[in-house]
Amino acid sequence: MDNRIDTTCVIVGGGPAGLMLGLLLARQGHDVTVVEKHADFLRDFRGDTIHPSTQQLLAELGLLDEFLATPHSDMSRVTLSWHGAELTLADFSRLPTARRVMSFMPQWDFLDLLAAAAARYPGFHLLRSTRIDEVVRDQDRRIAGVTGSGPEGVVEIRAALVIDASGRDSVLGASAGLMPVGVAAAMDVLWFRLPKAASETYPFVQAGAGMIITIDRGDFFQIAHVIPAGSWTGSDDDVARMKERIRSISPRLGEAATGLEVDDVHLLRVRLERLRRWYTDGMLCIGDSAHAMSPAGGVGINLAIQDAVATARILGPILGRRAPRPRDLRRVERRRAWPVRVTQAVQRGLQGPLLSTTEPGAPVPLPLRMLRDHAALARVTGRFVGLGVRPERVE
Repeated sequence: MDNRIDTTCVIVGGGPAGLMLGLLLARQGHDVTVVEKHADFLRDFRGDTIHPSTQQLLAELGLLDEFLATPHSDMSRVTLSWHGAELTLADFSRLPTARRVMSFMPQWDFLDLLAAAAARYPGFHLLRSTRIDEVVRDQDRRIAGVTGSGPEGVVEIRAALVIDASGRDSVLGASAGLMPVGVAAAMDVLWFRLPKAASETYPFVQAGAGMIITIDRGDFFQIAHVIPAGSWTGSDDDVARMKERIRSISPRLGEAATGLEVDDVHLLRVRLERLRRWYTDGMLCIGDSAHAMSPAGGVGINLAIQDAVATARILGPILGRRAPRPRDLRRVERRRAWPVRVTQAVQRGLQGPLLSTTEPGAPVPLPLRMLRDHAALARVTGRFVGLGVRPERVE
């Protein structure tokens, strides 16, 4: 084949997990190729929370100053407005990290930062506008690369290791025979934008009759509205019901949403699932390709990045000597599967409260009252959200 590339590791997917892993492996001196199907990273309604654990990793990589120089906003604690009464859900002030805040940065800016840092290493290569369709196997049926199409036609990439970091809708896992274990999701999320007037603010989380998350983007608000799973068909009636729910949660926000139409609303179908097995001979899945997360807590990006760090630490030294064997890939899964299971269990438990509807004046639910009345509990939830169950270190 004319357009054949040989590399040590090919990573399919230029998201947070893929680019972080590419950076770390190139930093170790490996030849690594990251393949991204889009021409750039400019997609809206993607997760943009950068947790304290990820900022700690950036500090270890010497990238924290570059991160802080990129426009962002910080939140030292996550607060919730329950029918107008504010309480703290998570407090990051006691974390043992370089920064004790959760930051908000458009994901495309964060990905540009990682890609630019990785490009400083001669072994790093980023192929844009290249769609990978299937795996390539050798004569022993071991996965030995991937094939797809790019700007110059068909492309084949041969590698000692294939990493699938292409996200929850990956086609590679299925083509390699890796099947997910589904966990029923009770909710979906509607995303939309609202204009912002100068100095206008809203609470980050508003609840009591469903839930709304408001992210301040500077010149507009990005809104996430949690709804029961399968209840959105994209009709005008759906939009009318959505506006009524928003108005019951936040009358002021409901007024701002009056002009929304069907085309303004984007649906995220929440899936809580993970692969039965994350690997096969020659290929490993990480991030959303291995475990689709709920947006609750915004932890998906940071779990994916921690997968990448563990993968680089475990497999990087092996790649310097030989192709990783299945038992090597299994070490990564064993390291990361437990925090994924714990996090998904918590997210599953949150689905009911996130969808609950109460009338103004109704008692605050017991878990929220406990957080309100015991500050130490908010620090515990802050550690869970900010660090994760099993944080990883670069070295």
